[in-house]
Amino acid sequence: MSNAMKTQTHGSTKTDTCTGFGTTIPFSSINEPGCYICNWSGHLLRVPEDGVSPGRSPLINIVGSEPLFVTKISDNPFIPVTKAKMLACNFDLHVTF
Repeated sequence: MSNAMKTQTHGSTKTDTCTGFGTTIPFSSINEPGCYICNWSGHLLRVPEDGVSPGRSPLINIVGSEPLFVTKISDNPFIPVTKAKMLACNFDLHVTF
């Protein structure tokens, strides 16, 4: 979290030290636990603390020719699906869960 990263928020770009709610970042830049919406599919992505801790599993790596972006909606990776849908709606995100 000490490194600043570039984030994209609804078309604009800014520098942040952490991922705020509604902030869109590349999938590979996820470094905090929480709930994210996959911008390419609308799926809910739950990232537990173990998913971002160095040297811990599970570690997921998605490789492709295009960058994949996610939007953070909550710090809690285990929020109920209904609440996740409401939060995604607040950010005008397409959901498929």
